[in-house]
Amino acid sequence: MKILSKFAIVNTKEEKYLKKLGDHIRTLRELKGLDQKPFAFQCGISRTQLYMVENGKTNPRLLTLLKIANGLEVDLSELLNNLKENNND
Repeated sequence: MKILSKFAIVNTKEEKYLKKLGDHIRTLRELKGLDQKPFAFQCGISRTQLYMVENGKTNPRLLTLLKIANGLEVDLSELLNNLKENNND
């Protein structure tokens, strides 16, 4: 187990999911040519929070994921489907 923040303890498998989710969010954001700070502001979250999500350092709440999905103009399922593809990792 690993301490992800002062409030969350995750195992290695969970950490892989969070990293994969963050990577996918970053890729989608960059494909749209969006910089992190203005995108976070547009989503109604802090730049630090977006940084933590994109780097797999936090387990984001559902509302945060909805805000990010809306900001990227994608369905929430598109963010999460990426986790399902190689779930044997």
